[in-house]
Amino acid sequence: MTQSAPVGLPAVRLRPDAPFGVYVHVPFCLTRCGYCDFNTYTPAELGGVNPDAWLGVLARELQLAAARLGAPVADTVFVGGGTPSLLGSERLCAVLELVRQQFGLAPGAEVSTEANPESTSPELFDALRKAGYTRISLGMQSVSPRVLATLDRVHSPGRAVAAAREALDAGFEHVNLDLIYGTPGESDDDLRRSVDAAVEAGVDHISAYALVVEKGTALARRVRRGELAAPDDDVIARRYEIVDGLLQAAGFDWYEVSNWSRPGGQCRHNLGYWDGGQWWGAGPGAHSYVGATRWWNVKHPNTYAQLLAGGALPVAGFEQLDAAALHTEDVMLKIRLRQGLPLRLLRPDERERSAVAITDGLVTNERERLVLTDRGRLLADAVIRSLLG
Repeated sequence: MTQSAPVGLPAVRLRPDAPFGVYVHVPFCLTRCGYCDFNTYTPAELGGVNPDAWLGVLARELQLAAARLGAPVADTVFVGGGTPSLLGSERLCAVLELVRQQFGLAPGAEVSTEANPESTSPELFDALRKAGYTRISLGMQSVSPRVLATLDRVHSPGRAVAAAREALDAGFEHVNLDLIYGTPGESDDDLRRSVDAAVEAGVDHISAYALVVEKGTALARRVRRGELAAPDDDVIARRYEIVDGLLQAAGFDWYEVSNWSRPGGQCRHNLGYWDGGQWWGAGPGAHSYVGATRWWNVKHPNTYAQLLAGGALPVAGFEQLDAAALHTEDVMLKIRLRQGLPLRLLRPDERERSAVAITDGLVTNERERLVLTDRGRLLADAVIRSLLG
């Protein structure tokens, strides 16, 4: 069942066998990047909610969330956006303190925040590390000036690497750099230089995503007008192979189709998304998943604030997943992981189709788990469709 208007959240019950995380969505950006379709707002797009007001209503949602779930202890926390680093150290530390007050943190909890390189500093990283953050994820995208310009990124080509080193110097053991490949005008050498720079920064985690031209974005309009060429599938595949080859040679191993890490550097919060974890997503437009229920908040920060001011959770809609939907999600998400999809989860007809995928060289059977081959990772979506039939 799916709802689309502001509604009350049905009763939800945590599964005791799965980790629990808290995601906090920060909806603020100074500028809107041309390729981005995330739920973010520039100052000109907001009428009433500023970061301080947002922090106040976030506190109310977290309070209601903890009461609804019985205040489970958080194994992971992830502050995303948007641009969380625009909040500054004081507000970002306050976000973590709100989570700590309402849920508590498990021993050894992973606490991550995203950051844009241009809005970070050594002082910010020092404050976040002292407050209990354990992981920094920086949007690097590329070291090519022309690629950054096409993506409307405002940081200089070298700033992301410098920020990563500042985070490491502040004592963060876990630092991620995000790359985007397949941007119009990018060359293979542009990508190689970007990967090499990310590796040389000394981080333990690198994510690399193919550029997707999302409807309604400035990038989509430029492609439609013929100003930029749409990403080519063959080029995207070659670029993925470049990324994977360089990272594996540098000691990184893939653990999800778009994510590589050194030993111990995996993002535990994101693993929860792919491997059956549960989370409460707080903030405008955030999505949550607990038990067999998924729901999502209203998108605009002003509407979000108004609902919470009235004592209501800001839920825009929900769906309760039946056994068939849960099974489909298991296949779709677990097959993307290096640890693979347990064969025991497959129905008899799906097992038969998996044998065909093995014969076709798209997956292997490793200790009763289906694991994507190098070629299978390039065709992951097709593998999923073939398994589900």
